[in-house]
Amino acid sequence: MKVVLRKHLQWFLCLGIILAAGIYYGVLATDRYVSQANVVLKSPEIIPTGLSVSSLLSGTSGAGDLLLLKEHLESVDMTTKLQKDLDLRHHYAQEDIDFIARLSNADVPLELFHQYLRKRIKIEFDDYTKVLRIRVEAYTPEMAQQIAETLLNEGEKHMNAMGRRLAQEQLNFIEKQVNTMSDRLHQAREKLLAYQNQHNLISPKATVEETLKIIAELKGQLAVTQSKRQALSSFQTARSPEMQRLKSEINALESQVKQEKRLLTQNKDNALNRVTAEYKTLEMQAKFALELYSNALTALETTRVETARKLKQVSVLQYPSLPEYSTEPRRFHNWVVWSLMSVFLFAVVHLGRSIIRDHRD
Repeated sequence: MKVVLRKHLQWFLCLGIILAAGIYYGVLATDRYVSQANVVLKSPEIIPTGLSVSSLLSGTSGAGDLLLLKEHLESVDMTTKLQKDLDLRHHYAQEDIDFIARLSNADVPLELFHQYLRKRIKIEFDDYTKVLRIRVEAYTPEMAQQIAETLLNEGEKHMNAMGRRLAQEQLNFIEKQVNTMSDRLHQAREKLLAYQNQHNLISPKATVEETLKIIAELKGQLAVTQSKRQALSSFQTARSPEMQRLKSEINALESQVKQEKRLLTQNKDNALNRVTAEYKTLEMQAKFALELYSNALTALETTRVETARKLKQVSVLQYPSLPEYSTEPRRFHNWVVWSLMSVFLFAVVHLGRSIIRDHRD
């Protein structure tokens, strides 16, 4: 008997493991109830028309949002929240649960409790269908359902809070920009009005055009008067009254033309060309400030619309189920797996021992 036992010791150990697995899964293992839920994330389909800054609040969406939700549901913070609301430590550490499956102690450190809970709460992301599948194991049907419902509710709150926080930060930033652009526009307009009042001009450009028109008319009159004088000089003397009158008109017209030209260019402080150039600069600054202010207002309204799109609604494809019977552990399946693994392992051991004996012989 001893010879047989020593010769086939590995097979007796294999049989012992198979029997132990059968006893555990057949008699000792405590039933676990599974609640399942399938969810996707949806946002309000609000598309602002006519605006080109819809990317201001761009962020993760679709699969990215679901992966963020998955990370939050598996986090230590969520473990703490579940413990606070449902007292899971005492639930998973009940003495009537088998010693292998239960939590060793209700007072274990948070890190160990989190690791244990990860074995009972499994969250998988289906990349093909973009669906998050939540699977919760507990020792009562009601507790399994409550855990799944809490995960959904807290996950939706977290996603909405994160979206609102990001949207509010960007909204505050854009509001500050709007205020800055408003002040800049006001300053530019005040400078433009002050410059107009200083030079008593509403539009220097129009004044320059009017002055150029006057000069052109004066030159025209001057040319006509000079022609008359030239014609009279052929039969009248330079001292004749008519010649003297035409000479006086010519001198007056030439003086007026020079005066109008000086008004355009020669006066260093009030020359119309300088006034016009400075006015155009101020006018361009005012227009640019107005354009910036208009863009900032557009961005502000777009951001307010986009804020609503940041609210994430957890759309439930399958609500957390209330299990009617236990589906874990899969007793026969697990026993068969343990049996096959034991046979395979000890077969390898037996083969190794046979090879060693052959080499010794």
